Amino acid sequence: MLVIPAIDLKDGQCVRLKQGRMDDATSYGDDPVAMAARWVEAGARRLHLVDLNGAFEGKPVKGEAVTAIARAYPNLPIQIGGGIRPAETIEHYLSAGVSYVIIGPKAVKEPEFVGEMCRAFPGHIIVGLDAKDGYVATDGWAEVSTVKAPELAKRFANDGVSSIVYTDIARDGMMQGVNVEATAALAREGGLPVIASGGVTQSG
Repeated sequence: MLVIPAIDLKDGQCVRLKQGRMDDATSYGDDPVAMAARWVEAGARRLHLVDLNGAFEGKPVKGEAVTAIARAYPNLPIQIGGGIRPAETIEHYLSAGVSYVIIGPKAVKEPEFVGEMCRAFPGHIIVGLDAKDGYVATDGWAEVSTVKAPELAKRFANDGVSSIVYTDIARDGMMQGVNVEATAALAREGGLPVIASGGVTQSG
């Protein structure tokens, strides 16, 4: 099993939100590179970064922090989500040294975009599916679609997607563990590798 530490960026801080609420954030420091260093020293073999401001604004906001981490650890695989819309943003992050770019809301609204990006940047595209009561949410989790996560995942099974990052919003930031049943169902029905996200805490 590969454990992927997450660094969520908001207003210059490394934070943890509760169920995606921007007004309910716990700060863990104001130096993203130093936070990345802590995880690397702890043995992290991959990092998951989220531009929370970007997720709500629909464009990268904390891109400089992301590229700074990529420059500091050029051999560490990094995946970034939040505000990923045009191909130019994907190209920028990959050129900066990021290994994987996560397409979220646009994957819901324009599924064909995922296939286009997989062909343009093979091996570097992850789809982020965040669900509330099983239905995919978008725009910083402010909107909930009428599409269920496994149904949407099936659309990308043959596109060349590296994996799916799946978050159960009800569990996110609550430190109660991931939704194992829903995550397993998504992997089984969607036909793609799934990264379980949200609610992960220390066991025992």
